[in-house]
Amino acid sequence: MKTAISLADSLYQRAERLARLRRLSRSELYAAALRDYLDRHEAADVTDQLNDLYAGEDSTLSPELRELGLEAVRTSQSDPP
Repeated sequence: MKTAISLADSLYQRAERLARLRRLSRSELYAAALRDYLDRHEAADVTDQLNDLYAGEDSTLSPELRELGLEAVRTSQSDPP
């Protein structure tokens, strides 16, 4: 698909320079940049949704579970590799 966008001259020049250095076409560079941007923001959206979902949940460990975790750490530290 073709599209047209407007860029500041300085941004365009930086992109052109990077495309030359990486031996990419302009389309390949812009597609890779957009893909990376979308991946980062989609991952952040998932994290935000999970944070919202668990915001009201009590994350405090029960004393029993806390002690089991501490015991596991102590045991793993005392066992030779």
